[in-house]
Amino acid sequence: MEKAIQRQRVLLDHLRPSLSPSVSDLSASVCLAGDSAAYQRSAIFGDDVVIVAAYRTALCKAKRGGFKDTHADDLLAPVLKAVLEKTNLNPNEVGDIVVGTVLAPGSQRASECRMAAFYAGFPETVPVRTVNRQCSSGLQAVADVAASIKAGFYDIGIGAGLESMTANPMAWEGSVNPKVNKYQQAQDCLLPMGVTSENVAHRYGVTRQEQDQAAVASHKKAAAATAAGKFKDEIIPVVTKIVDPKTGSEKQVTIAVDDGIRPNTTLSDLAKLKPVFKKDGTTTAGNSSQVSDGAGAVLLMRRSVAVQKGLPILGVFRSFAAVGVDPAVMGVGPAVAIPAAVKSAGLEISDIDLYEINEAFASQFVYCSKKLELDPEKVNVNGGALAIGHPLGATGARCVGTLLHEMKRRGKDCRFGVVSMCIGTGMGAAAVFERGDCVDELCNARKIQPQNLLSKDAL
Repeated sequence: MEKAIQRQRVLLDHLRPSLSPSVSDLSASVCLAGDSAAYQRSAIFGDDVVIVAAYRTALCKAKRGGFKDTHADDLLAPVLKAVLEKTNLNPNEVGDIVVGTVLAPGSQRASECRMAAFYAGFPETVPVRTVNRQCSSGLQAVADVAASIKAGFYDIGIGAGLESMTANPMAWEGSVNPKVNKYQQAQDCLLPMGVTSENVAHRYGVTRQEQDQAAVASHKKAAAATAAGKFKDEIIPVVTKIVDPKTGSEKQVTIAVDDGIRPNTTLSDLAKLKPVFKKDGTTTAGNSSQVSDGAGAVLLMRRSVAVQKGLPILGVFRSFAAVGVDPAVMGVGPAVAIPAAVKSAGLEISDIDLYEINEAFASQFVYCSKKLELDPEKVNVNGGALAIGHPLGATGARCVGTLLHEMKRRGKDCRFGVVSMCIGTGMGAAAVFERGDCVDELCNARKIQPQNLLSKDAL
């Protein structure tokens, strides 16, 4: 044993970064950190990716909410501006802005995002691009920026999300290739999302009552979070206009609160609603996510850069996974993506302290939670899309911000968190985050036997 520890001391002397202020934290010992050992190393060397800011607009009901008369670029610009102003970041240092967005024509939305960057104060030298992986587009944007930072393409980037479902409703444009009739799974890619919800409920036995209960819980938790001011750290007030449809008169307003939350929702109210997608079905307007407008932005950096700038670290990006599932039951995506992302982070489901799982439909949310045997006290603690809303491209960025701000509030009792969602056409995505100030003792790590001198990821 003594010889093994001596070999560790020699190895650490070779690996010790000469300029790191934290070298004294390195010591030779039997490794008890399990799969989490690499986290300490990356924190010391400053080569991991961290989130220093995450903001969003309020989410508002499409066509009748607070943003019904707001242009898409005027939704994105305030959150991009906020990440600069609240961190005092020089905009010239941003290597790229990646925006998740779904429904708008690609070239038009790409132009709108570039315009929004100029409104927010970014110079012409900062590039902008969009990404579309449907409901996970905002999370994909964050993952793309994290990957680019890890690859060394740049040190600072913004992963954002944007959707105006008022301006761009969900609809198929153009003809459908008749070849699709020869391939069942290709046909299933065209199923209305509500039909896939019914398929999940039928195939996996999710009852109407379970779905309605999930919706009631979402509204009550979101209402309580709003009343307690929990969303104030993440929501950027947006000054915009409301146009009276009858008179055409305009009124300036400031939107700072999600307007789809119904605090008084009850099971008896929801029970009165008729199924929308199937005559004898269980999916209703009350247990489906709301069609919404909104935007979000997440500022990521290499840790060494954040430390150099003296910026507080809100969270650490640990892993990301996108998976494919049967398009007919696309809602099961998180049940597959979450284990993949957690395993990639060197963790287990039991290590995760908090979840933000997008509530596209109550049926799929209930199924995924039950399938993974998640503790309800850890999932969507401030409500989810059933109450807050689901602006497709923005949801991932919104969830990242909501998760990290809640993890910060909870402190050392909350180390690892997961964001996940299902994706139209049959996919799922998930990412693992660590609380930002977590260069502390590995309280969640699994211990291995003393005779094993290496962490499991080195075997």
